[in-house]
Amino acid sequence: MRNVKLQDEQWLKIQAFLRSVPGLKVGSSRKTRRFVEAVLWVVRSGAQWGLLPGAYGNWNSVYKRHARWCEAGIWQALFEHFAQDPDMESVMLDSTIVRAHPCAAGAQKNRRTG
Repeated sequence: MRNVKLQDEQWLKIQAFLRSVPGLKVGSSRKTRRFVEAVLWVVRSGAQWGLLPGAYGNWNSVYKRHARWCEAGIWQALFEHFAQDPDMESVMLDSTIVRAHPCAAGAQKNRRTG
């Protein structure tokens, strides 16, 4: 799957939202944008975190930050904030976009014996 790039206008809206969240340390705009794009890549592709392309950074670091944002309710708040914004339609993910991992559809699982 090709890289998932946010349009600059979309990123500016997301960045403004993130900066409005009390207690959230957004950090570097460039790194945070890459992180959000990495999460979008994983969710849209249905791939395992370990298959995240290196251009998005270390998969484990991305996963841990994603998990922290989940626990803090950041993703839910982001979705609710932009749910009715037509300019953000391609960014907001729902079940019609998310792909299941191949093993969820009955694909052969790798099993080690021994």
